[in-house]
Amino acid sequence: MRIYRNRDEAGRVLAHRLAGPAEQPDVTVLGLVRGGVPVAEVVAERLGAPLDVLVVRKLGVPWAPEVAFGALGPNGVRVLNEMVAARLEPDDVAEVQRREQAELERRERLYRAGRPPLELTGRTAVVVDDGLATGATARAAVAVARQLGARRVVVAVPVGSQEAFEMLSAEADEVVCDQRPVDFGAVSQYYEDFHEVSDAEVTEALSPAG
Repeated sequence: MRIYRNRDEAGRVLAHRLAGPAEQPDVTVLGLVRGGVPVAEVVAERLGAPLDVLVVRKLGVPWAPEVAFGALGPNGVRVLNEMVAARLEPDDVAEVQRREQAELERRERLYRAGRPPLELTGRTAVVVDDGLATGATARAAVAVARQLGARRVVVAVPVGSQEAFEMLSAEADEVVCDQRPVDFGAVSQYYEDFHEVSDAEVTEALSPAG
């Protein structure tokens, strides 16, 4: 089992694994907010690809937030799991969506900082996170990237559970995962430094001098 010193080291390891799948001129590396951004920053630098951020907000069932009934993405993208959403009261759906939409818009304003909206039409989107536990957020990100016009979607993570890897392999065009421990536990177990990434770190990574 590999323990990464920090997200930078995880990014370097992941970039090496991505040398084949992502070595194309149409690649955009997308960091999932917030923990995926420092990993994605290193990946983008190593691959010589543009870095952007993908703000995805999972829509969780009110009494079981870890169960997603859908997700929201930028540019008004909404992905619904109709089988789950159909079991909820419309007022509950509306309230969760209102709350998550407000947070998505706050983060988009903060992170884009006047930059143009995310555009993925015809491009290969490499969606990067610092790890996969359930894979629910990454799964939502794949759906959002497709709705934003991505031609191909690759999910790239340093570490993940076997269950999440298999689920995402059915959703994405490719999943690149450095290690899939049998007894996965939590993503934080695989990092010496797993501090909570701040908004300031994200905006710095996305700035031209970042």
